[in-house]
Amino acid sequence: MKIKVGSRGSKLALTQTRWVVDKLKEKNPNIDFEIKIIRTKGDKIKDIPLDKIGDKGLFVKEIENALLKGEIDIAIHSMKDMPSSLPTGLKFASIPKREDARDVLILKEGYSDLDSLPRGAKIGTGSKRRKYQLLNYRDDLEIVPIRGNIETRIEKIKTQNLDGVVLAAAGIKRLGLEEKISMYLPNEIILPSPSQGALALEIREDDKQLEDMIDSISSKQACIQVKAERAFLKGVNGGCHIPIGAYATINGDEIILDTLFGDEDGKKLVRKTKSSKISEAEELGLELAKTVLEEFGDE
Repeated sequence: MKIKVGSRGSKLALTQTRWVVDKLKEKNPNIDFEIKIIRTKGDKIKDIPLDKIGDKGLFVKEIENALLKGEIDIAIHSMKDMPSSLPTGLKFASIPKREDARDVLILKEGYSDLDSLPRGAKIGTGSKRRKYQLLNYRDDLEIVPIRGNIETRIEKIKTQNLDGVVLAAAGIKRLGLEEKISMYLPNEIILPSPSQGALALEIREDDKQLEDMIDSISSKQACIQVKAERAFLKGVNGGCHIPIGAYATINGDEIILDTLFGDEDGKKLVRKTKSSKISEAEELGLELAKTVLEEFGDE
């Protein structure tokens, strides 16, 4: 039996996809896996900020189309790139072990952390969530919009004379670039994007065999965290245009969800935390979404 796996072609996407394939092979040594690279709209348009080209789904639509047509059997994405709802006929299988969800700073030589940066330091990020939370912590910083894969963004410290860039710890760790990290940004300073560090394994709705196979590599904790964080994302109808953060912590039978929601120009950021039983993870996310939206009223 052969299973065709769809992935974007970036170094990080392929590293993530190979990791999943290796985990599946360990449990199913008799199955053949073939990786098929699919270019997405987000890969083709590299010089325009994400929030100017469209919404979430920029890095997934072409891969989902291939899945619906039967050209591939499973699609592997970063969960944080996924829109809040999926096309009819597709669903998520369970989620494997999650990588570090935090954001990190990679700084120019001579600087050690956020507080060591001089006034007016230039920090690169293409994310409104990161931008407005950074400015909330230090309003003197100059935030410079950047795009590109991880290596390209790190290189921009030199090519664009930046003092540093903000990236997801998960991608840096998966690519083995941990020695470049200057500082892990705590959730108190920057709350991660909903489901950052988690992988999305997308399959056709009727593919029970593949669903069972993926269950063998799933992480119960990651599944619960992502359920709560994505419920919040769905509840606020979130995309690239507004700052949204969510991170769930599990403590025994309890889940604590920390959330962030802001307006398009970052003038107002609302942060709310609430806990419930882990069996009510999805309800918790939706409830917090309702709470933050009420705070914005008609805005």
